[in-house]
Amino acid sequence: MRKPNWKDALARGRQQLPRKGDWRKAISTRSFRVGGYSMAAAAIVVVIAVVANLLVNALPASATQFDTSQGAMYTLSQETTDLLAGLEEDVTVYWIVQSGQEDETLSTLLDRYTGRSDHLILEKKDPDVAPGFLSEYVTGTVYNNSLIVTSDTRDTYVSYEDIYTYEYSDDYTSYNVSFNGESALTSAIDYVLRDTLPKVYTLTGHGEEDLTASFQAAVEKQNVDLEELSLLTSQSVPEDADCLLVCGPASDISQSELEAIQDYLDEGGDLILLTDPLQDGEERPNLDALMAQYGMSAAEGIVVEEDTSNYALGSPVYLLPDIQSHTITAPLVDGGYYIFLALAQGLVLDEDTGEDLVVESLLTTSDQAYSKAAGYGMETYSWEGGDTKGPFSLAAAATKTLDDGQESHVLWISSTALLDDQYNQQVSGANQDFFLNCVNWTCEGEESSMSIHAKTMTTEYLTISASTASLLTLLVVAVVPLCYLGFGLRVWIRRRRQ
Repeated sequence: MRKPNWKDALARGRQQLPRKGDWRKAISTRSFRVGGYSMAAAAIVVVIAVVANLLVNALPASATQFDTSQGAMYTLSQETTDLLAGLEEDVTVYWIVQSGQEDETLSTLLDRYTGRSDHLILEKKDPDVAPGFLSEYVTGTVYNNSLIVTSDTRDTYVSYEDIYTYEYSDDYTSYNVSFNGESALTSAIDYVLRDTLPKVYTLTGHGEEDLTASFQAAVEKQNVDLEELSLLTSQSVPEDADCLLVCGPASDISQSELEAIQDYLDEGGDLILLTDPLQDGEERPNLDALMAQYGMSAAEGIVVEEDTSNYALGSPVYLLPDIQSHTITAPLVDGGYYIFLALAQGLVLDEDTGEDLVVESLLTTSDQAYSKAAGYGMETYSWEGGDTKGPFSLAAAATKTLDDGQESHVLWISSTALLDDQYNQQVSGANQDFFLNCVNWTCEGEESSMSIHAKTMTTEYLTISASTASLLTLLVVAVVPLCYLGFGLRVWIRRRRQ
């Protein structure tokens, strides 16, 4: 074998190099043009993707993130949307959180808020980096993921404990978690924008019931000041009163108190009255006379409901009234909630009240309800002679237009059980929402001040009966496979015949 010569190898390599002019032929081929077009198209797609990503990132979170969470966790209510749309001055929200400890649910909600208004500014503050900042606004313990909301008028602190609420079972073996972020933040923004806060006076001196701690806290979180009032020591309702609350009086008001309340209402004041059925021999002629001027009166006895869809816990005096259409009730109707009342009076509304007075039912019984004249002494829930047939109102709102054009609002709720914490839990807090809506309506007269319901985070499980489970098993294990097998045999037989 001849030994390879390096000169021969070099000569062969030179022969394989393209000659002058071969490059032009190579780039003019169809395969080269197709490859060039592909590279150009890929470059254009990359540029479009980068530009589109920049544009999408510039859009608000509400336009780019779809809320698929349980219970529409991040979907802002109409009340919040209206508040943010009407912002005319800057509001700063300081998010107090250590780096890397951000709550994802709260973060998404804050993105939704800032995307709704340029006047809402969000800033993160790490308490480890700026410990002196917190002392300007908060004293005491500050929890991670809390908020400080400020404006030129005032500031407020929203604790992380108020953003999540926990409802425990009676034996404390289980609990439900609710996300209250929107309600807490919207209330805080509304608070810092106000020059003055609405004021509600609660009447005392007649054995009235106190608001429970949870209901009182809920009212105060709506930016409403509560203060007690005795018309025995004060001769009139204060001028700064936005509403007078009379909650479950055990006795009637005096004639002088009646005149003081009437003078207050005649000047455009508002009243919320909660009562219970009267005990044997009790009367309240002055309160009855006051409410009669607003087209409302009470039937004798206690309401008993015969329609099983309108009572709960197997007792026809534990009422689930029908919720009527009104500004106060609209959020509850939209959310599909129930109101729970117990041992209620039936209210009768005047049909002919004149042009200056409008009386509307908020909560009503069914047509099958009646009022037991025996009241607390009833021995049977069945109809007896002397009982009064329904239907009845269980809560009503009256609006009177005064001579000077002002309006006076009066609300009558015929059971103080509305304010019972246990009954409120039976309907997932809807009793409290209804009461807050009543307070806000009388103080503001605007739908935008309605309360915002907390959103549950508890997992909901699908529960089915044993018969349904057996049917589903039969469908999945037998029917569906047999259908596929039959279809396959049909195709196989057809092909065999061809």
